[in-house]
Amino acid sequence: MQQTQPSLFAKLMTVFAGVALSGAVLAAAPAAPAATPQVEIKTTMGDIVVELDHDKAPKSVDNFLAYVKAGFYKGTIFHRVIDGFMIQGGGFDEKLKQKKTNKPVPIESQNGLTNSKYSLAMARSGDPNSATSQFFINVEDNDALNYPGRDGFGYTVFGKVVKGQEVVDKIKGVLVDDKGSFQNIPVIPVVVKSATILKTPVQPKM
Repeated sequence: MQQTQPSLFAKLMTVFAGVALSGAVLAAAPAAPAATPQVEIKTTMGDIVVELDHDKAPKSVDNFLAYVKAGFYKGTIFHRVIDGFMIQGGGFDEKLKQKKTNKPVPIESQNGLTNSKYSLAMARSGDPNSATSQFFINVEDNDALNYPGRDGFGYTVFGKVVKGQEVVDKIKGVLVDDKGSFQNIPVIPVVVKSATILKTPVQPKM
């Protein structure tokens, strides 16, 4: 028996069905992460907005955002403040108890971003792949921290402060002291009240 050819109408319906199906699949696909998400860090000394560079430091940005989304940074302090160098936080609460962290992320220090003033970078130990939740904000141009640095690795920059530079300047100038194993810790704690992803980005301050 000879197979009949489908009518033009049937062919068109098949094409349209395929297009509709493709559109449905595209609509259901998860949205790609924003290339430059912004996070507002509210502290007891004011608010700081950092813009993250997902294109150049994807692992570090995803890691930081995971902590932000989990509410991890609420109640943490800036536990190391050195005027002329940097302010560091994201690991300890007001009682100086270290918070449990996720697995460390690989270093991304060869991404072209530099430890310039107001840049945001990952803190780590002597192991280049040990960065977890702790971060620091450079308060001066710290070229010695760029790849390869003094240890052959440098420190990963993954963002920059786009609002609240004056808050960073206030924090860097607080009175600090040594307490136990902590050096350069603020006498009056500088506490992170919250860290949230902004739905409406702010315009970077020039």
